[in-house]
Amino acid sequence: MEFSKIQSLLSALLFLSTIFLQHFATVHSIGVNYGTLGNNLPPPAQVAQFLKDKTTIDRIKIFDVNPDILRAFAGTGIFVAVTIPNGEIPNLVNIRYARRWVGNNIKPFYPQTKINYILVGNEVLHWGPQNLIDNLVSAMRTLHIALIRSGIQGINVTTAHSLGILESSQPPSLAKFRPGWDKGDLAPMLQFLQETKSPFMVNPYPYFGYSPEQANFALFKPNSGLHDKYTNRTYTNMFDLLIDAVHVSMKKLGYGDVEIAVGETGWASAGEAFEPKCTIPNAASYNGGLVKKYNEGTGTPLLPRRKFDTYIFALFNENLKPGSLAEKNFGLFQPDFTPVYDIGIMRGTAGVPDQPAPTPAPSVSTPSSPVTKPPTQGNKKWCVPKAEATDAQLQSNIDFVCSQGVDCGPIQPSGACYNPNTLRAHASYAMNSWYQSKGRNDFDCNFSNTGAITTSDPRRRQMSTWRRTVECLAQVCITYERIQIYLDVEPKRKAATLQD
Repeated sequence: MEFSKIQSLLSALLFLSTIFLQHFATVHSIGVNYGTLGNNLPPPAQVAQFLKDKTTIDRIKIFDVNPDILRAFAGTGIFVAVTIPNGEIPNLVNIRYARRWVGNNIKPFYPQTKINYILVGNEVLHWGPQNLIDNLVSAMRTLHIALIRSGIQGINVTTAHSLGILESSQPPSLAKFRPGWDKGDLAPMLQFLQETKSPFMVNPYPYFGYSPEQANFALFKPNSGLHDKYTNRTYTNMFDLLIDAVHVSMKKLGYGDVEIAVGETGWASAGEAFEPKCTIPNAASYNGGLVKKYNEGTGTPLLPRRKFDTYIFALFNENLKPGSLAEKNFGLFQPDFTPVYDIGIMRGTAGVPDQPAPTPAPSVSTPSSPVTKPPTQGNKKWCVPKAEATDAQLQSNIDFVCSQGVDCGPIQPSGACYNPNTLRAHASYAMNSWYQSKGRNDFDCNFSNTGAITTSDPRRRQMSTWRRTVECLAQVCITYERIQIYLDVEPKRKAATLQD
């Protein structure tokens, strides 16, 4: 009888301990993207120790497989998500190559470093080119097989998407993926993620959808909300709206049960004079509101009480990032570990206030009053890549420009300016588009010292190669010799001339 009581007590204790362990195994904090485009950043070992000792951040995402970072985070208990460069995707379809990649980049560090995700490329569908898109799912499947054959079963394979994959997002109930990508690329990818229990990772940025009229809606501040009459749900912030739009789009393809993860989201704390949304109060309000929402575990209107793996962009302000001042000021911390503003992630802090207190903006040197002006015949200037710019820098410039609302459709496959299909030609288009659209200010062609201004039209030198009668300027393709005609004639005449 006594033995029976002891046995019952042990069973009860075992049950309670199992529940206890399961509960704490699923509890985690918010993550951060750890970029390294700066010449003043602290060494990875210091970063790892700082995050472990001073913050509640328990996961990072890096944009490569930097061995120094992987070594630095060994034994810290902090999860690390790594990213395979887009250009590696076609190679990874080959199982031998995939196994070598795992052997060189993962096995030396795992499990001492808690690698939880391998991202195969970043925003591949959005930026292309087509051969990367066509090989993406196959590369993900092959890499998964390579991990299993290498005896690694604790790492999920996924990839991150910009929300350019959505045809629409408002209201969320009517959201859907873009035709062509939906069934051709996203459905087979979602099937793979469902099979491997890996999340569908997206990069929602209310920052890019900001307007003064909807400022409170974007910044997690009190507002009247947006009501979706088809689901009878009301949205009080843009983040929830975007996540539910993704969920609805997945559900329409039959994969509503696949988990969602947030690969990037954030807000710049400083910017150029033409970027008034980039302030410390706005960044503190958005990122602070995101942390508060995450900690409360409220989920979204369609996914209540759901916590999504979330990575804020970014850990540090990075002074070598291309683009405007805003791109260099997405960090939560300065390189000396000083918080740019408080969002409640420092150990020992009491959490996030409902209205984060503004902090004086850092002193920055910005050009005074840049004036946007249209191109004119008397001021022929173009922005082109410097000859010494590397492929990685060119790709970074393209990624930046196309993420800022500039129409990069012409350099996508079947686009009017896709050929010649070279990284330098596409970068030239993107950099010049940015430069022209911002008013041809010299600083808009800096691109971390990889851009140069020229008064010699670079496109004339390309015409014999391209064998085209049109050329790219800003966000449209026009025939240079007929520019004045196109500006003066009636629309029908313009269309007819372009067709010729």
